[in-house]
Amino acid sequence: MSITINIYYTGAGGAARAFAEEMKKSGIVDIIRAERGNLGYEYFIPMENEQTVLLIDSWADQASLDAHHNSPVMKRIAELREKYDLHMKVERLVSAAEHASDEKYIRK
Repeated sequence: MSITINIYYTGAGGAARAFAEEMKKSGIVDIIRAERGNLGYEYFIPMENEQTVLLIDSWADQASLDAHHNSPVMKRIAELREKYDLHMKVERLVSAAEHASDEKYIRK
């Protein structure tokens, strides 16, 4: 069972985008992607709200996510969130078994 965390970062004057850019340029994103159990770590910009950046952060299991939350990189992330004065909305999604009935709606 995998876990996906959607984090919507919002800040004034392009702060959320600047945060995401610094996360990438500083190497923090690469460090997170290399952590055991990380399945994906990607930033997106919603079309209707350019002051928000969506992070989709996926983990193999709760143990991997817990290890990430207790890693030294989390302190660096918290410092950058403060630097850019970001506010967060968080959604936690847990994978369910795939259903054959859903297949007819997925264009591959």
